[in-house]
Amino acid sequence: MAELEAVRRAREILGPQLEECRICPWECGVDRRAGELGRCGLPAAPVVSGYEPHFGEEACLVGEGGSGAVFFTGCNLFCVFCQTWEISRERRGKEITVEELAGIFLELAERGCENLNLVTPTPQIPAILAALERALEAGLRLPVVYNTGGYERVETLRALEGVVDLYLPDFKVWNPETAERLLGARDYPQRAREAIKEMWRQVDGLRLDERGVAQRGLIVRHLVLPENLAQTDEILRFLAREISPAVRVNIMGHYHPEGQAFEIKPINRPLTKKEWHNALSEAQRAGLFNLDRTHWPLLPLILLDNSGDGE
Repeated sequence: MAELEAVRRAREILGPQLEECRICPWECGVDRRAGELGRCGLPAAPVVSGYEPHFGEEACLVGEGGSGAVFFTGCNLFCVFCQTWEISRERRGKEITVEELAGIFLELAERGCENLNLVTPTPQIPAILAALERALEAGLRLPVVYNTGGYERVETLRALEGVVDLYLPDFKVWNPETAERLLGARDYPQRAREAIKEMWRQVDGLRLDERGVAQRGLIVRHLVLPENLAQTDEILRFLAREISPAVRVNIMGHYHPEGQAFEIKPINRPLTKKEWHNALSEAQRAGLFNLDRTHWPLLPLILLDNSGDGE
Protein backbone atom coordinates (compact mmCIF):
# COMPACT_ATOMS: atom_id res chain seq x y z
CA MET A 1 0.00 0.00 0.00
CA ALA A 2 1.17 3.53 -0.69
CA GLU A 3 3.04 5.03 2.25
CA LEU A 4 1.74 8.39 3.43
CA GLU A 5 5.21 9.74 4.13
CA ALA A 6 6.37 8.65 0.68
CA VAL A 7 3.43 10.49 -0.89
CA ARG A 8 4.25 13.65 1.04
CA ARG A 9 7.91 13.40 0.06
CA ALA A 10 6.99 12.92 -3.61
CA ARG A 11 4.69 15.97 -3.44
CA GLU A 12 7.53 18.08 -2.09
CA ILE A 13 9.76 16.99 -4.98
CA LEU A 14 7.31 17.01 -7.89
CA GLY A 15 4.76 19.66 -6.91
CA PRO A 16 7.06 22.65 -7.44
CA GLN A 17 8.04 21.31 -10.88
CA LEU A 18 4.67 22.42 -12.22
CA GLU A 19 5.97 26.00 -12.17
CA GLU A 20 8.61 25.03 -14.73
CA CYS A 21 7.28 21.67 -15.78
CA ARG A 22 9.80 18.84 -15.85
CA ILE A 23 7.42 16.02 -14.95
CA CYS A 24 7.87 13.98 -18.15
CA PRO A 25 10.61 13.63 -20.80
CA TRP A 26 9.35 16.62 -22.80
CA GLU A 27 10.55 18.93 -19.98
CA CYS A 28 8.50 21.77 -21.48
CA GLY A 29 9.46 24.28 -18.78
CA VAL A 30 6.04 25.98 -18.77
CA ASP A 31 4.29 27.29 -15.65
CA ARG A 32 1.21 25.10 -15.52
CA ARG A 33 0.11 26.62 -12.22
CA ALA A 34 -0.16 29.95 -14.02
CA GLY A 35 -2.23 28.38 -16.79
CA GLU A 36 0.51 27.78 -19.34
CA LEU A 37 0.19 24.57 -21.35
CA GLY A 38 2.96 22.25 -22.43
CA ARG A 39 2.97 19.38 -24.93
CA CYS A 40 0.40 17.44 -22.88
CA GLY A 41 -2.03 20.37 -23.06
CA LEU A 42 -3.16 19.83 -19.47
CA PRO A 43 -3.64 22.29 -16.60
CA ALA A 44 -2.26 21.83 -13.09
CA ALA A 45 -5.66 20.68 -11.77
CA PRO A 46 -6.73 17.07 -12.39
CA VAL A 47 -8.75 16.29 -15.53
CA VAL A 48 -10.66 13.00 -15.53
CA SER A 49 -12.71 11.34 -18.27
CA GLY A 50 -14.27 8.70 -16.01
CA TYR A 51 -13.78 6.09 -13.32
CA GLU A 52 -15.17 2.64 -12.56
CA PRO A 53 -14.49 -0.83 -11.20
CA HIS A 54 -12.81 -2.13 -14.37
CA PHE A 55 -12.99 -5.82 -15.27
CA GLY A 56 -11.05 -5.71 -18.53
CA GLU A 57 -7.54 -5.61 -17.06
CA GLU A 58 -5.24 -8.56 -16.36
CA ALA A 59 -6.97 -11.12 -14.14
CA CYS A 60 -4.47 -10.59 -11.33
CA LEU A 61 -5.53 -6.93 -11.17
CA VAL A 62 -9.25 -7.55 -11.44
CA GLY A 63 -9.86 -10.13 -8.72
CA GLU A 64 -13.47 -10.19 -7.53
CA GLY A 65 -14.03 -6.46 -7.08
CA GLY A 66 -12.48 -5.15 -10.28
CA SER A 67 -9.59 -2.76 -10.73
CA GLY A 68 -10.46 0.75 -9.51
CA ALA A 69 -9.63 2.55 -12.74
CA VAL A 70 -9.44 6.33 -12.94
CA PHE A 71 -9.08 7.40 -16.57
CA PHE A 72 -7.05 10.60 -16.67
CA THR A 73 -7.55 12.81 -19.71
CA GLY A 74 -4.64 13.48 -22.05
CA CYS A 75 -1.25 11.86 -22.54
CA ASN A 76 2.37 12.80 -23.10
CA LEU A 77 2.51 10.60 -26.21
CA PHE A 78 0.81 11.20 -29.54
CA CYS A 79 0.21 7.69 -30.85
CA VAL A 80 -1.38 7.67 -34.29
CA PHE A 81 -3.07 4.36 -33.43
CA CYS A 82 -4.20 5.27 -29.89
CA GLN A 83 -6.84 2.78 -28.72
CA THR A 84 -8.43 5.41 -26.44
CA TRP A 85 -8.29 8.27 -28.94
CA GLU A 86 -11.14 10.33 -27.46
CA ILE A 87 -9.57 10.39 -24.01
CA SER A 88 -5.89 10.69 -24.85
CA ARG A 89 -5.76 12.62 -28.12
CA GLU A 90 -9.02 14.60 -28.07
CA ARG A 91 -8.68 15.18 -24.30
CA ARG A 92 -12.32 14.54 -23.49
CA GLY A 93 -12.86 14.90 -19.77
CA LYS A 94 -13.74 17.20 -16.92
CA GLU A 95 -11.44 19.35 -14.81
CA ILE A 96 -12.09 18.68 -11.13
CA THR A 97 -10.57 19.64 -7.79
CA VAL A 98 -8.03 17.69 -5.80
CA GLU A 99 -10.70 17.12 -3.15
CA GLU A 100 -13.07 15.65 -5.75
CA LEU A 101 -10.32 13.35 -7.01
CA ALA A 102 -9.64 12.14 -3.46
CA GLY A 103 -13.36 11.42 -3.18
CA ILE A 104 -13.20 9.29 -6.33
CA PHE A 105 -10.33 7.27 -4.86
CA LEU A 106 -12.30 6.64 -1.67
CA GLU A 107 -15.49 5.79 -3.58
CA LEU A 108 -13.68 3.12 -5.61
CA ALA A 109 -12.37 1.60 -2.38
CA GLU A 110 -15.85 1.63 -0.86
CA ARG A 111 -17.17 -0.16 -3.96
CA GLY A 112 -14.82 -3.05 -3.26
CA CYS A 113 -12.14 -2.48 -5.90
CA GLU A 114 -8.93 -4.48 -5.53
CA ASN A 115 -6.60 -1.56 -6.28
CA LEU A 116 -6.44 2.07 -7.36
CA ASN A 117 -5.56 2.02 -11.06
CA LEU A 118 -4.21 5.37 -12.26
CA VAL A 119 -4.58 5.25 -16.05
CA THR A 120 -2.23 7.61 -17.95
CA PRO A 121 -1.22 9.50 -14.79
CA THR A 122 2.15 10.97 -15.78
CA PRO A 123 1.28 14.58 -16.74
CA GLN A 124 -1.08 14.85 -13.77
CA ILE A 125 1.00 13.17 -11.08
CA PRO A 126 1.39 16.27 -8.80
CA ALA A 127 -2.40 16.64 -8.54
CA ILE A 128 -2.77 12.88 -8.08
CA LEU A 129 -0.29 12.94 -5.20
CA ALA A 130 -2.22 15.73 -3.51
CA ALA A 131 -5.46 13.75 -3.82
CA LEU A 132 -3.77 10.53 -2.72
CA GLU A 133 -2.46 12.22 0.43
CA ARG A 134 -5.98 13.27 1.36
CA ALA A 135 -7.40 9.82 0.60
CA LEU A 136 -4.74 8.06 2.66
CA GLU A 137 -5.43 10.38 5.57
CA ALA A 138 -9.11 9.42 5.23
CA GLY A 139 -8.34 5.70 5.39
CA LEU A 140 -7.61 4.55 1.82
CA ARG A 141 -5.85 1.17 1.88
CA LEU A 142 -5.47 -0.06 -1.67
CA PRO A 143 -2.42 -0.95 -3.77
CA VAL A 144 -1.66 1.88 -6.22
CA VAL A 145 -1.25 0.94 -9.90
CA TYR A 146 0.73 3.27 -12.20
CA ASN A 147 -0.73 2.47 -15.64
CA THR A 148 1.43 4.26 -18.21
CA GLY A 149 2.42 4.34 -21.86
CA GLY A 150 6.03 4.00 -20.77
CA TYR A 151 7.25 7.49 -21.72
CA GLU A 152 8.62 8.45 -18.33
CA ARG A 153 11.35 10.56 -16.81
CA VAL A 154 13.41 8.41 -14.45
CA GLU A 155 13.81 11.26 -11.97
CA THR A 156 10.01 11.44 -11.64
CA LEU A 157 9.77 7.69 -11.10
CA ARG A 158 12.44 7.80 -8.41
CA ALA A 159 10.37 10.37 -6.54
CA LEU A 160 7.46 7.91 -6.58
CA GLU A 161 9.30 5.15 -4.74
CA GLY A 162 7.07 4.00 -1.88
CA VAL A 163 4.01 5.56 -3.55
CA VAL A 164 3.45 3.03 -6.35
CA ASP A 165 2.85 -0.63 -5.56
CA LEU A 166 2.26 -1.94 -9.08
CA TYR A 167 3.80 -0.56 -12.24
CA LEU A 168 1.92 -1.32 -15.47
CA PRO A 169 3.90 0.23 -18.36
CA ASP A 170 3.62 -0.31 -22.08
CA PHE A 171 6.70 -0.94 -24.16
CA LYS A 172 5.34 0.10 -27.53
CA VAL A 173 8.11 0.16 -30.14
CA TRP A 174 11.85 -0.49 -30.27
CA ASN A 175 13.15 1.71 -33.09
CA PRO A 176 13.55 5.51 -32.65
CA GLU A 177 12.44 6.26 -36.22
CA THR A 178 9.30 4.19 -35.72
CA ALA A 179 8.69 5.90 -32.39
CA GLU A 180 8.94 9.31 -34.00
CA ARG A 181 6.56 8.36 -36.79
CA LEU A 182 3.94 6.51 -34.72
CA LEU A 183 4.24 7.99 -31.20
CA GLY A 184 5.56 11.49 -31.85
CA ALA A 185 8.55 10.90 -29.56
CA ARG A 186 11.83 9.75 -31.10
CA ASP A 187 13.44 9.08 -27.71
CA TYR A 188 10.59 6.82 -26.56
CA PRO A 189 12.52 3.50 -26.82
CA GLN A 190 15.39 4.73 -24.64
CA ARG A 191 13.03 6.37 -22.16
CA ALA A 192 10.95 3.20 -21.91
CA ARG A 193 14.01 1.03 -21.29
CA GLU A 194 15.24 3.34 -18.56
CA ALA A 195 11.80 3.59 -16.99
CA ILE A 196 11.17 -0.15 -16.89
CA LYS A 197 14.57 -0.75 -15.30
CA GLU A 198 13.74 1.79 -12.59
CA MET A 199 10.29 0.30 -12.03
CA TRP A 200 11.81 -3.16 -11.63
CA ARG A 201 14.34 -1.79 -9.18
CA GLN A 202 11.58 -0.36 -7.03
CA VAL A 203 9.01 -3.16 -6.97
CA ASP A 204 10.72 -6.26 -8.46
CA GLY A 205 8.69 -9.28 -9.57
CA LEU A 206 4.95 -9.67 -9.31
CA ARG A 207 3.63 -10.71 -5.89
CA LEU A 208 0.11 -12.07 -5.43
CA ASP A 209 -1.99 -12.63 -2.33
CA GLU A 210 -3.66 -15.94 -1.46
CA ARG A 211 -6.50 -15.12 -3.87
CA GLY A 212 -4.13 -14.56 -6.78
CA VAL A 213 -4.62 -10.77 -6.73
CA ALA A 214 -1.53 -8.63 -7.38
CA GLN A 215 -0.24 -6.59 -4.43
CA ARG A 216 3.14 -5.41 -5.70
CA GLY A 217 5.40 -5.74 -8.72
CA LEU A 218 5.79 -5.04 -12.42
CA ILE A 219 3.67 -6.10 -15.41
CA VAL A 220 4.88 -4.99 -18.85
CA ARG A 221 2.37 -4.71 -21.69
CA HIS A 222 3.30 -4.95 -25.35
CA LEU A 223 0.80 -4.43 -28.17
CA VAL A 224 1.87 -6.42 -31.22
CA LEU A 225 1.67 -4.37 -34.43
CA PRO A 226 1.21 -5.64 -38.00
CA GLU A 227 4.33 -6.81 -39.88
CA ASN A 228 6.37 -6.68 -36.65
CA LEU A 229 6.51 -2.90 -36.95
CA ALA A 230 7.11 -2.58 -33.20
CA GLN A 231 10.06 -5.03 -33.40
CA THR A 232 8.48 -7.26 -30.79
CA ASP A 233 11.45 -9.64 -30.84
CA GLU A 234 13.87 -6.90 -29.72
CA ILE A 235 11.56 -5.73 -26.95
CA LEU A 236 11.08 -9.24 -25.59
CA ARG A 237 14.82 -9.96 -25.67
CA PHE A 238 15.45 -6.75 -23.74
CA LEU A 239 12.93 -7.74 -21.08
CA ALA A 240 14.41 -11.22 -20.71
CA ARG A 241 18.05 -10.14 -20.65
CA GLU A 242 18.03 -6.76 -18.92
CA ILE A 243 15.02 -7.07 -16.62
CA SER A 244 14.40 -10.77 -15.89
CA PRO A 245 13.13 -13.91 -17.64
CA ALA A 246 10.58 -14.00 -14.80
CA VAL A 247 9.08 -10.56 -15.46
CA ARG A 248 5.31 -10.74 -16.08
CA VAL A 249 4.59 -9.73 -19.69
CA ASN A 250 1.24 -9.26 -21.38
CA ILE A 251 1.67 -9.75 -25.12
CA MET A 252 -1.49 -8.16 -26.49
CA GLY A 253 -2.98 -9.29 -29.78
CA HIS A 254 -6.01 -7.06 -30.02
CA TYR A 255 -4.52 -4.37 -32.27
CA HIS A 256 -6.99 -2.69 -34.64
CA PRO A 257 -6.74 0.68 -36.41
CA GLU A 258 -7.89 3.76 -34.56
CA GLY A 259 -7.37 7.49 -35.01
CA GLN A 260 -4.97 8.25 -37.85
CA ALA A 261 -3.85 4.65 -38.29
CA PHE A 262 -6.32 4.06 -41.14
CA GLU A 263 -4.09 6.27 -43.29
CA ILE A 264 -0.78 4.52 -42.53
CA LYS A 265 0.39 1.14 -43.84
CA PRO A 266 0.70 -1.51 -42.46
CA ILE A 267 -1.15 -0.39 -39.33
CA ASN A 268 -4.27 0.40 -41.35
CA ARG A 269 -5.44 -3.19 -40.76
CA PRO A 270 -5.97 -5.42 -37.72
CA LEU A 271 -3.40 -7.93 -36.54
CA THR A 272 -3.59 -11.43 -37.97
CA LYS A 273 -3.57 -14.62 -35.97
CA LYS A 274 -0.25 -15.61 -37.55
CA GLU A 275 1.38 -12.35 -36.44
CA TRP A 276 0.21 -12.85 -32.89
CA HIS A 277 1.48 -16.44 -32.78
CA ASN A 278 4.82 -15.24 -34.16
CA ALA A 279 5.04 -12.86 -31.20
CA LEU A 280 4.40 -15.70 -28.76
CA SER A 281 7.14 -17.71 -30.45
CA GLU A 282 9.52 -14.78 -30.00
CA ALA A 283 8.73 -14.74 -26.27
CA GLN A 284 9.63 -18.40 -26.06
CA ARG A 285 12.87 -17.82 -27.97
CA ALA A 286 13.73 -14.90 -25.66
CA GLY A 287 13.30 -17.13 -22.61
CA LEU A 288 10.33 -15.31 -21.08
CA PHE A 289 8.14 -17.74 -19.15
CA ASN A 290 5.80 -15.55 -17.07
CA LEU A 291 3.27 -14.46 -19.70
CA ASP A 292 -0.14 -13.11 -18.77
CA ARG A 293 -2.84 -15.27 -20.38
CA THR A 294 -5.97 -13.40 -19.30
CA HIS A 295 -7.25 -12.62 -22.79
CA TRP A 296 -5.75 -15.52 -24.72
CA PRO A 297 -8.96 -17.63 -25.03
CA LEU A 298 -10.63 -14.76 -26.91
CA LEU A 299 -7.79 -13.87 -29.25
CA PRO A 300 -7.87 -16.65 -31.89
CA LEU A 301 -11.51 -15.91 -32.73
CA ILE A 302 -10.98 -12.14 -32.68
CA LEU A 303 -7.94 -12.34 -34.91
CA LEU A 304 -9.56 -14.82 -37.30
CA ASP A 305 -12.55 -12.52 -37.71
CA ASN A 306 -10.38 -9.47 -38.27
CA SER A 307 -7.83 -10.95 -40.64
CA GLY A 308 -10.31 -12.07 -43.25
CA ASP A 309 -8.21 -15.00 -44.46
CA GLY A 310 -7.59 -16.51 -41.04
CA GLU A 311 -3.84 -16.11 -41.38
